[in-house]
Amino acid sequence: MFSKILIANRGEIACRIIRTARRLGVRTVAVYSDADAEAQHRKLADEAVHIGPSPARESYLSGEKIIAAALATGAEAIHPGYGFLSENPDFVGAVEKAGLVFIGPSAGSIRAMGLKDAAKRLMEKAGVPVVPGYHGDNQDVGFLAVEADRIGYPVLIKASAGGGGKGMRRVERTEDFAAALESCRREAKSSFGDDKVLIEKYISSPRHIEVQVFGDSQGNTVHLFERDCSLQRRHQKVIEEAPAPGMSEAVRAAMTGAAVKAAQAVNYKGAGTIEFIADGSDSLRPDGFWFMEMNTRLQVEHPVTEAITGFDLVEWQLRVAAGEALPVTQEQIHIHGHAVEARLYAEDPAGGFLPQAGRIDHLAFGAGEGIRIDGGVIGGDTVSPFYDPMIAKVIAHGATRDAALDRLGSALGGTHIAGLATNRDFLRALSVDATFRAGRMDTGLIERDLDALLRKPEISEEVLLVAALAALEIDPQASHAEFRHWGEASRRVVLLADGESIERRVVFDEAGYRLIGGAAEARISGVSVGVPPSALPGISPSRGEIGRETASFTHSPPLRGRCREATEGGATTTGLTIAARTEQNGTSAHLTARVVITPTRVGKSVSVLLAGETFVFLHPDPLSGADAAHGGSGDILAPMTGVVRLVEVKAGDAVKAGDRLLVMEAMKMEHTLKAPRDAVVDAVLVAEGGQAEGGSVLVKLKDAADG
Repeated sequence: MFSKILIANRGEIACRIIRTARRLGVRTVAVYSDADAEAQHRKLADEAVHIGPSPARESYLSGEKIIAAALATGAEAIHPGYGFLSENPDFVGAVEKAGLVFIGPSAGSIRAMGLKDAAKRLMEKAGVPVVPGYHGDNQDVGFLAVEADRIGYPVLIKASAGGGGKGMRRVERTEDFAAALESCRREAKSSFGDDKVLIEKYISSPRHIEVQVFGDSQGNTVHLFERDCSLQRRHQKVIEEAPAPGMSEAVRAAMTGAAVKAAQAVNYKGAGTIEFIADGSDSLRPDGFWFMEMNTRLQVEHPVTEAITGFDLVEWQLRVAAGEALPVTQEQIHIHGHAVEARLYAEDPAGGFLPQAGRIDHLAFGAGEGIRIDGGVIGGDTVSPFYDPMIAKVIAHGATRDAALDRLGSALGGTHIAGLATNRDFLRALSVDATFRAGRMDTGLIERDLDALLRKPEISEEVLLVAALAALEIDPQASHAEFRHWGEASRRVVLLADGESIERRVVFDEAGYRLIGGAAEARISGVSVGVPPSALPGISPSRGEIGRETASFTHSPPLRGRCREATEGGATTTGLTIAARTEQNGTSAHLTARVVITPTRVGKSVSVLLAGETFVFLHPDPLSGADAAHGGSGDILAPMTGVVRLVEVKAGDAVKAGDRLLVMEAMKMEHTLKAPRDAVVDAVLVAEGGQAEGGSVLVKLKDAADG
């Protein structure tokens, strides 16, 4: 076994590799860019080396810098993780030339499977079923059109060097083929530097099923069963599970046998995945699946395989790379229960799934039996705009598929994230989708049901009351704070949600608090206030356990009020849990809500988690006025991290106090920035559609007298 390895990656997968390496007594070296100077993988590793600026091409894609870092720190091997250089055969060659070990397959195996057309010809020779199509070298438009007619419509045009869903076009009829081919070639050239394509029969109701394979240098090859990755959006996997629903032993034997045959055809060593497309229009059939491609690396979704087999695939990678044989034979690998994984991203589903960047004010995951969290960030960290915006993977394991999905839904429902828009609610909706729960999904399910999956929960008066108490900084336990000799205490509150203003009055009397002004009234009484472990000062997930809730806390006498969670990036976040008895429309029930409050330049952001749903409000500061949107120098600053939706001025424009300059969208809410005084626009530093960090200068103003 190695004594020290370098991890040529970042984020979640780097933290995942470090966890296994530490268990095995292997020291780790992290590499990091400017953007990752405070990243968790850097802090978790035994050593860390800075390798360059934030853009990946100048840091994580620089093989020379990574190899130099390995040599300088005395690392014996390099683990590539996934993405970046993990499937670059030239990098593998350079690593080996430097006298280091690449923890993965050989350069030859990667090259053999790197181009889709060549890989499929190789698979045909090896007896692996391949989708009917044309994978040859003739790229003449007329010839390809004839081939498409021969295959039969609909067909799929795919970039030979493609991946990640890019360079793909579905064509329904002959008349549309030429235009689709031209479009596909443009995208392929731009994305991969190669406009060569292949044509395949388009499978209706396709299911994406893949098989985990593993080989060693002694010639042993095994499979660790299949994973179903059919829940996709624009060819990007969203939820994965193992084993595949509806998989019979006959189909499993045929599919896993074909996968092992494919790996043996390229003398594969290490972890790899053979991806198949299957006909999901009816029951799976032994003759109804076809080879798509091989991923010559560890997959993002490998934890579900680990959950059902009990093996650590990263440990296997290290042992095989060190020259050891596989630790078990095929007969010793069995399926135990069912596992499902959801990819939690900083992205805005309601805004077209646009990636989000900025500070995570609060991050707490739902816990429970059978739940595993593989994460790369904690509360207070920043999601960088330079890389994939994954926050974590939520993995649930249970005795049955229903049990695993129930646990996944519960864990997602208990996950509270504040500061950035995420796909948490979208994932939770998927976990309870009736078609998915019945196992009748295919790769088109999400697009067909997208409107229902994105439907927002109704904001109840109970939610508004909790948000109002937090926004007004009312301690529900400290009733003396609202004491009156007679009558009732009443305070007005304005909350913004999804760009709409909601006005209510919070009234206090001997029975508790109630909210008036809406279509219904809500009241809470018998309130207790507590602080969740994840909101305590100085408490963070333990070393090597990024994303897990490991902290515990007791306080005597009982803590009242709020507790500061962290002070990073200029913002102090507070968190609390409110438990109360509620009354609405004549009914009474118990309520438990988690609340996170973060100050912004224009007031407070209030995030409420209640009954598994997240609600985000902005409580504007009525005293801030125009000063909230500009600095003393006259610069207009971004009040929070968000997207610039509208720019209404340009350099040289004369503006009057109160004129709208631009509109930002953050946390699913629009905020208008206005001129604080009569002035002239000196410079506009943002463009429509661009991302702006909180506190950054958007527009510079100068007095008209300054010319």
